[in-house]
Amino acid sequence: MGEVIKMRNYENDPRTLDSLVDIRDVKVDPAQPPEERIRSYVQQVKDPYCFRVGGVKVRVAYAGKDETLNDSFCNMISTL
Repeated sequence: MGEVIKMRNYENDPRTLDSLVDIRDVKVDPAQPPEERIRSYVQQVKDPYCFRVGGVKVRVAYAGKDETLNDSFCNMISTL
């Protein structure tokens, strides 16, 4: 799990789009317990903080706030 923490903190990722796992190819068995689904996902995607969806590179980061995703979304919409 220490390797995943290193990935989370990796900024300015030099990897090319072709070197990233396309999340559309990741298959997780919903019948498995949550721990196994997480393990399977991480093993397949390699880096849960950086992957691709088709031709788009996706980098996931968290602000470390107590704000929920719903709160963040509402705040974003209110600024439009």
